[in-house]
Amino acid sequence: MERSLTMELVRVTEAAALASARWMGRGKKEEADDAATTAMRNVFDTIPMKGTVVIGEGEMDEAPMLYIGEKLGNGYGPRVDVAVDPLEGTNIVALGTWNALAVLAVADHGKMLHAPDMYMNKIAVGPEAVGKVDINASVTDNLMAVAKAKNKDVEDVVATVLNRDRHSAIIDEIREAGARIKLIPDGDVAAAINTAFDHTGVDILFGIGGAPEGVLAAVGLKCLGGEIQGKLVPSNEEEELRCQEMGITDINKVLTMDDLCGGDDAIFAATGVTDGELLKGVQFKGTKGTTQTIVMRAKSGTVRFIDGNHSLKKKPNLVIKEG
Repeated sequence: MERSLTMELVRVTEAAALASARWMGRGKKEEADDAATTAMRNVFDTIPMKGTVVIGEGEMDEAPMLYIGEKLGNGYGPRVDVAVDPLEGTNIVALGTWNALAVLAVADHGKMLHAPDMYMNKIAVGPEAVGKVDINASVTDNLMAVAKAKNKDVEDVVATVLNRDRHSAIIDEIREAGARIKLIPDGDVAAAINTAFDHTGVDILFGIGGAPEGVLAAVGLKCLGGEIQGKLVPSNEEEELRCQEMGITDINKVLTMDDLCGGDDAIFAATGVTDGELLKGVQFKGTKGTTQTIVMRAKSGTVRFIDGNHSLKKKPNLVIKEG
């Protein structure tokens, strides 16, 4: 992948965030998602790459754009696989709560898992705890391992879990172990990425969420030196067959970082739509809009936080802070 592609992709997530943020708190998640998807698709058409969507808005007959198998880019440049979630947290935007993102990930062709649209059990940690956790181990054992790796008491560990009835046993065990919990309504891509940044106050992610979001999170954590493990959770025979059709024959297999995103290069970009622990959401100020984006490349290890100051009538200006 070309280095210049990194900054080109920032324009894609910025456009999606600016478009969807107009719908914040208005109770219309489908309209917000459609705005993000349309904006993202339009900018992708200008990007110098030969991209194929491997994780998108659905199959060709289910989604008007950004469907699995769709070709993206202007037909020039590197051949890459693309995972997109134009609005990760449609309910979040509809309600005006925290951690909605416009997200995409790009990897060398053939290196990204073609994750079916079903549930995945996940565990994610930042760099300090890489190699210390095991999705097949108990919640308590994993909490203790993270505490030891980060040189803190288990009572000081913060676990993020989607607030769902299916996670009641996980939540109970975290509380019994004495750790703290941050329950979130949606948005486990942001929650997984947050484990790699001390200032977010998050140490580990547990629980079942979308498999496509698991791949997006894996690309982000690959760039950051973190780790995510996953196990697919098909809910019926149709979903089991879907796994087999996509080359996943062992449903019980633990999917490692290399399974989710292989190779030595990948790019992850996310722009905040609503405020979160890691990124500020879009703000509109008269004729201007502001965005905050994180963009990362695995090969170089570069992490950039980009503050965008956008004239709503002109091309955006960027202020880049490298970290």
